[in-house]
Amino acid sequence: MQRRDFARAAMLIPLAGAGLVRAQAAWPQRPVRFVLSQPAGSGPDILARYMGDQLARRWNQPVVIDNKPGGQNVIGAQAAARSAPDGYTFYYATTAAMVTNAYTFKSLPYDPVKDFVPVRLVGRSPFVIAAAANFPGKNLKEALALAKAEPGSVTIATEGPKTFSGMLADSVASMAGVRLNHVPYTKAPDALQDVIGGRVQLVCLPDAALTAYLKAGQVRALAVSTAQRQPGMPDVPSLSETFPGFDYAGWNGLFAPAGTPADVIARVNRDVEAVLLQPEVAQRLQVLGSQPEQHMSVPEFDAFMRAERERWAKLVKQLGIQPE
Repeated sequence: MQRRDFARAAMLIPLAGAGLVRAQAAWPQRPVRFVLSQPAGSGPDILARYMGDQLARRWNQPVVIDNKPGGQNVIGAQAAARSAPDGYTFYYATTAAMVTNAYTFKSLPYDPVKDFVPVRLVGRSPFVIAAAANFPGKNLKEALALAKAEPGSVTIATEGPKTFSGMLADSVASMAGVRLNHVPYTKAPDALQDVIGGRVQLVCLPDAALTAYLKAGQVRALAVSTAQRQPGMPDVPSLSETFPGFDYAGWNGLFAPAGTPADVIARVNRDVEAVLLQPEVAQRLQVLGSQPEQHMSVPEFDAFMRAERERWAKLVKQLGIQPE
């Protein structure tokens, strides 16, 4: 009897292993959460909700967007970092939270490198320098000329001097030898309303946050931050046309809390890629101001992040920004 029981148990081991594989393959078995550091209606929020809807169809589970804005992305990043690494919480992050904050804060309550695992780059988002419809400068050259003629008189709405948009504005001002007067905002719609109302003259924000306002003619695009002109704005010059070699774009992507199962990370990476390869999705993301990154493995995203940290470390040093 003992020999028969042993043989029966031995036969069941492969079946148990197959059952474990089936259980792992069944992910997700409940809603998946995307934590965001930005408020509802912001550019990253619009992109995250669209991607969440697409992935929810593949997963047959809802993707819940959890907005935790404030503190220059610190609140949302910290919340995501402290989430259980069970494969059901991801951080839909931007450049600021995962790269530039490390160089502009003396200390952070989260570690962008140690607390997170790169999952998938979704897209690169060019930033746009735009002006109020009644701004006298018709192009970037004229806007910078006005700023040079009256130092500090030209105001620009950004997310703050130590955010991506703020550092981009300061980079342009530094290269042009002018000074722009920052007016920081925590919400893009508030900044745009002040620009439209004539209380601020210029604005530097992600393309996604400006798209609707540009189409409505409420603001005028003066330049995009990338090396080439963007397909959705072929008539808008790139900053590299004024400053050769200049090429800076923000990006958005998914990260997981450290310790998240590798098989789940690989699954999400593959599913995001499958979604981005759909022509209608790629076209929609471009309309929303994000150039989709259609091919990128987990190791490639990890290498991309290392390069980004090196690039921004150099820029922060060039601008003389001191962490606070």
